[in-house]
Amino acid sequence: MRAKQEKLAALFRQATIIPVLTIERIEDAVPLAKALVAGGVRVLEVTLRTPVAIEAARAMMANVPEAEVGIGTILNANDLSRAESLGAGFGISPGVTPDLLKAASASALPLAPGIATASELMLALAHGFDLVKFFPAEQSGGIKALRALAGPFPDVMFCPTGGIGEANAAAWLAEPNVVAVGGSWLCPAADVRSGNWAGITAMCNRAMKLLKPA
Repeated sequence: MRAKQEKLAALFRQATIIPVLTIERIEDAVPLAKALVAGGVRVLEVTLRTPVAIEAARAMMANVPEAEVGIGTILNANDLSRAESLGAGFGISPGVTPDLLKAASASALPLAPGIATASELMLALAHGFDLVKFFPAEQSGGIKALRALAGPFPDVMFCPTGGIGEANAAAWLAEPNVVAVGGSWLCPAADVRSGNWAGITAMCNRAMKLLKPA
C-alpha cells in the first residue's frame, strides 16, 4: 500500500496539472492526447462519464506511449476493476465508500480517492490512503477549507479539483500539502469539438511555464 501511494505522489508531483478529460468521440482521443503531451502535459485523467471512455483511454495508451493515462470518475469496485484490466496508470474517484476503499486497498491500481470533509478523509486514512483528491475544491470552501483540513491531517497530500483554472491554479499549487491540481480548462470542449489541437498545445505550454516549479 505504501509503495502504491508513494508512486502516485511522485507521478502527481511531476505532473503539476492533471487534465480532466471527458471524451465524447473516440476519434478525438489520440489527437487530444498528442496535443496535451506536446504542451508538456503527460499525466491524463480520462473520466468514465461517456460510453467511449474506456475505448478512448485504450487508444491513448496504444498510440501515445509518452502519456501516463489514468481513469477518473471511478465510483465502485467494478469501475476500479475495469481501469485495472485496461492497464491504467492510476485511478481517481470523486468520493469514497467503504466498499470502494476496500477494493482499492486490495487492488494493484494506485487510487486517489475523492474527499470533501474531515469524516471522508478519516475514512480514506483508515484504509491507508494519504493522497486524496479534494473535490469539488472551490465549491467545498476553497483554499481556506484545505488549510483547515491540514491542521488535524498534516501528513495528507491533496490534488484539488473542481473550479480550478488558469486564474487560481498557482494559488492552489502554492499550498504545501498540494501535489498537483486537476482541471478541464486545458482542453475546452469547443476546442476538442473543432479539432483545435494547436490551441490546446499552446494553452498547455503556457500553463506549464507559469505553474511548473523551477
